[in-house]
Amino acid sequence: MRSRLLAWLLLFSAAASLAQTAATPRRPLPKQTVPVSGETAEASRLRGVYGPYRANNDLQSYKLHVRVDPVAQSIQGDNQIRFRMLASDRRIQIDLYPDLLVDKIVMDGQPLKYTREGGAVFIDFPGMLHAGDEYTIDFFYSGRPKPVGRFGGITFGKDPAGNPWIVTSCEDDGSSIWWPSKDQWRDEPDDGMEISVEAPTGLTDASNGKFVGETDLGDGYTRWDWAVHYPINSYDVSLNIGKYEHFSDPDSGKYSGVPVDFYALPADLEKARTQFAQAKGMLDAFQHYFGEYPFIKDGYKLIQVPYTGMEHQSAVTYGNHFTNGYYGRDWTGVGISPRFDFIIIHESGHEWFGNAVTARDVSDMWIHEGWDTYIESLYVEYQYGKADAIQYVNGFKSKVTNKSPIITEHNANQQPTEDQYFKGALFLNTLRSVIDDDKQWFKLIHDYYQQFKYKTIMTEDVVAFFNEHSGMNLTPEFNQYLRHTALPTLELRFDPAVGRVSYRWKVDEVEFSMPVKVGDPAHWQTVTPTVDWQVMPTAIPADQFQVATDLYYINVLKDVVKDVQKDASASVPSGAPKQ
Repeated sequence: MRSRLLAWLLLFSAAASLAQTAATPRRPLPKQTVPVSGETAEASRLRGVYGPYRANNDLQSYKLHVRVDPVAQSIQGDNQIRFRMLASDRRIQIDLYPDLLVDKIVMDGQPLKYTREGGAVFIDFPGMLHAGDEYTIDFFYSGRPKPVGRFGGITFGKDPAGNPWIVTSCEDDGSSIWWPSKDQWRDEPDDGMEISVEAPTGLTDASNGKFVGETDLGDGYTRWDWAVHYPINSYDVSLNIGKYEHFSDPDSGKYSGVPVDFYALPADLEKARTQFAQAKGMLDAFQHYFGEYPFIKDGYKLIQVPYTGMEHQSAVTYGNHFTNGYYGRDWTGVGISPRFDFIIIHESGHEWFGNAVTARDVSDMWIHEGWDTYIESLYVEYQYGKADAIQYVNGFKSKVTNKSPIITEHNANQQPTEDQYFKGALFLNTLRSVIDDDKQWFKLIHDYYQQFKYKTIMTEDVVAFFNEHSGMNLTPEFNQYLRHTALPTLELRFDPAVGRVSYRWKVDEVEFSMPVKVGDPAHWQTVTPTVDWQVMPTAIPADQFQVATDLYYINVLKDVVKDVQKDASASVPSGAPKQ
């Protein structure tokens, strides 16, 4: 996912229409308390908060069955929801946007009572549901979902040849736009899910998971069945219905042992065959750093859609016009992104960070976006070398605004700003330099991924892992970059008369003591400033004294003592130690 700064604003108005062949940039809008769908503040709160009727149960599986009518632009179906009670209770919360009808909810063939508050559906049971026991309900629904958000949630459009083209993309506004679900990030179905999509015969549905089969229903519709073998975030669940051509490579070894399938419109088939081959390099790179593709049983799909793209688990969607860069543009402005298709690399990278390792709350979404943006640079490093990777990641600096902290309020359905992408990636590049041992760094990030794959986590989990496994107290660094707005500023005060420089960090975190390389790039010297002044000798003039700002995302403030007095103490900043 990705913010496109001014480009987003220019192209945003086109996002709701899938009838256009030009995709609309999709990365993120500024944080918002009320979603673009027009949800009320209370409805947004109910969707954001992990309230008691969500917390009292744990999802085990979904079995989603939908029929999509392109002419009526409607959907109807049911979701069989299996859950285990964590605490005894008589009520649970499932979510469905209010423009869709609840036809009935049943358990063991008996109808259940329910009440609706905005998008929340509170389901009441006639008897106590006991902690530790599993239960199954069938939630039947129907209606005409309204397009909401940047990509419409679910949109009924047409391809350039006039065929129906129906796709979903609902990360920002929630899965309950088009199907009844536990519409939050914390709880994923432990045993995965089954997806069955009925579409007019002649069209193809490409959804998440392993393809099970297609069945002609004899009424003008064909059912497409898919099996998801892993936990899945509700916003990742996707249907993509169109006049698709499907192709794959029978030689899975070519793709590092990962089963791959591709879906494109007939007119774009040959372009897709060429462009989608970049999936091989992506899989090679990310498996090199993090281990086996996380959804190997389900395989990897790349599916053409009319919007930019989205990281739907095992069914990554793509709309970058079969060009390198971002819509043919140099995304980071340093001449490297035109070498590869940005959307293929970025959206597929989310299979590792976002889909396998998932934030428990949207407040900590940098766990998806900061990490995924950072591993773009690892792809560059794998393909072209470290120097290009460092140049690539530093290209993000111009995109950072530093207007608010990356981590937002928990339980508030408040998406962070775009800094979660760019500042998050630059922070991780900084952290690599703090570790200052690439062998250790690559082991750390590999083990971090392996520790938390198929889990939902918060930033506290990330910090605890890196503290324990690095043997360093990195909490102040995480806090400064993620929970405060200002960058660390390295203050340098030069006293050429005595050949020394005083230095300290200007930061919010009082225990901040991040090491940094300074001096001569040919012979870097590592110093460890704190918030208190320290002094070191140097013969390097202030204008030639450098700081490795390509390795550390920091500000540098230089000052030179101009009036040299006999008393050496006059050349020492207030609070600095005297020599």
